[in-house]
Amino acid sequence: MNKHMTKSEKVSLFLLRISLGFMFLYAGVAKLMNPSWSAVGYLKGTKILTGLYAWFGSASNIGWVNFLNEWGLTLVGAAIILGVVVRFSSICGILLMVLYYIPILDFPMVGKNSYIIDEHIIFILVFVVFIVFRAGEAYGLGSKINNSSIGQNRLIGWLLK
Repeated sequence: MNKHMTKSEKVSLFLLRISLGFMFLYAGVAKLMNPSWSAVGYLKGTKILTGLYAWFGSASNIGWVNFLNEWGLTLVGAAIILGVVVRFSSICGILLMVLYYIPILDFPMVGKNSYIIDEHIIFILVFVVFIVFRAGEAYGLGSKINNSSIGQNRLIGWLLK
């Protein structure tokens, strides 16, 4: 984290991290707790890359797609809240948001109410902010782990921040 960052900047980054983390955690847990939930309906409405999304939604693939979706959201949310592996979780969050964005893109419209930019793009940009500003160090466990012997490895330390 920038050593010149003010307390109010750290608090703002922390609050942004907690807010997005809870959104993702809730979305994942809600899917996990609903035994009838499946991504297949979302995947069937794809406007572009229809072959890829049909493959994701096929009977042979929907099981692992649902699993990765449910647990991906849950784990990204938990990691962001705790402030641990924030960079890695942000990269995973960006990937999820790109995969959510594409099926509803009917260029230049996104879904029914957005023009090019929708909440998925905003979430991607927030994840970029987390990566750039090392959001895990703003009152997160990432700074504690980074200062340990585990965090001394350059790659692991970078992902933890």
